[in-house]
Amino acid sequence: MSISLARRAMLAATAAFAVAATGAFAEDKVKLRLSAVSSDTDQRAVALLEKFGPMVSEVADFEPHWNATLFAQGTELEAIAVGDLEMSITSAQELATFFPEFSIFTAGYVHQDAAHQVAVFNDPLMDAFKQKAEDELGVKLLTVMYLGRRQVNLRQTKDELTVSTPDDLAGVNLRMPGTDAWQFLGRALGANPTPMSFTEVYTALSTGSVDGQDNPLPTVVDAKFYEVTNQIVLTSHLVDLNYLALSKATWDSMTPEQQEVVQAAADATADFARENQLQKESELVSFLEEQGLSVYEPDVAAFRDRVQNMYLESEYAATWPAGLLDKINALGN
Repeated sequence: MSISLARRAMLAATAAFAVAATGAFAEDKVKLRLSAVSSDTDQRAVALLEKFGPMVSEVADFEPHWNATLFAQGTELEAIAVGDLEMSITSAQELATFFPEFSIFTAGYVHQDAAHQVAVFNDPLMDAFKQKAEDELGVKLLTVMYLGRRQVNLRQTKDELTVSTPDDLAGVNLRMPGTDAWQFLGRALGANPTPMSFTEVYTALSTGSVDGQDNPLPTVVDAKFYEVTNQIVLTSHLVDLNYLALSKATWDSMTPEQQEVVQAAADATADFARENQLQKESELVSFLEEQGLSVYEPDVAAFRDRVQNMYLESEYAATWPAGLLDKINALGN
């Protein structure tokens, strides 16, 4: 989806006018409507409601809309670009539809953990990505929000199959989402990826149609996959994220004081959500062990080396800036 030059010019003019008007309306609150597909009980929503809203209340009217009631999923960034929306929660996958180089942040083992996500987002290596989103889409990325780590969940007991390296997953039929990108990741992990609807996974695990599935621990518990599996291998092969996105025109219309408040609120919101999610994941490890599952960490470095090498040799890396993956990896060392 492309944004026309005329539209970009219009957005730039709107932003310039807003900045010029700031002095006259310095006391005015800025309107911040957020459109999100999640419910108001989602961990991101809870953080925004408990942290962001109260923290910006003196400088902004924060108006969240959940369950895609304001804009349909996938249309939020376009709505921001044309001036119809102020905020959204977006993903690297969505940004990659506009800027293919963002696909590096969707690949396996690019982010190592929650702290690494933050380090990458705040490092100068992200500056070009952020600037492009601002210049060509009119979207300012305020902060990164941690969603959790995807793990491998298997029917076999640890006595039957202990997974240390990708070679141990050879011949394992691992349910993965059906897109080419997900199937590629399954092969990179060393497994035999099997495309299947999420609604079919529980039955497939119980009958042995598949040997396992990959998802974050909250999904394993919510879907009760622990009832029909025997182990969790903490591969952490995908550390998922969202970005809190703001209209650049809206940002430019704010006073420096308003900008400082909004940025501080965004960072505090992300920190709050991150801490809650990490705590939840930790508690779920204990819960799953209580249900009789073996939960253990394999040789993650061996998995990371294989997965990253396969990506670098694939078409997925064609748009990645040269040397960027090495810089990202170095931030985690």
